[in-house]
Amino acid sequence: MKASSKSNVKLILHCYNILPTPKYTCKLMEFTQQNANTNTIISTDESSVTISHAKLNRPCFISANNSREVSIKNLDEVGKEFLFPLVTKDSIDLLIIGTGNSPKFLSPKQQFELSEFGLGVECMNNSSACSSFNLLLGDLRKVGLLLL
Repeated sequence: MKASSKSNVKLILHCYNILPTPKYTCKLMEFTQQNANTNTIISTDESSVTISHAKLNRPCFISANNSREVSIKNLDEVGKEFLFPLVTKDSIDLLIIGTGNSPKFLSPKQQFELSEFGLGVECMNNSSACSSFNLLLGDLRKVGLLLL
């Protein structure tokens, strides 16, 4: 039994005992371990969003560690008073607003108000918003998503 075990070990060692040559150099790749508790978006439909650990009805707000349904009805209601309790929990730097099937935009007054608040805001359709949110969340950015 030991002999076959040794032959297996020799074979394995032989397979992994490859010396690098100057023609082939090794480069190290840096990986970041993602927190399993982050609220990655799994799927979305016309009335709900499924994130890693829950299903929310829309409209809703999602950030790295928080998620909740909100009572906002349309883009005109987005302002400092509405966003302050949402974005301060995770210290959000960028808010992505999903505006439905087609992109809609904040009014100049709303843009000015939110820029004074120190918050970057991007409006886009829901599909693009969810993809952008997941991408930025994976890069460990301080991002929030408001899906209307």
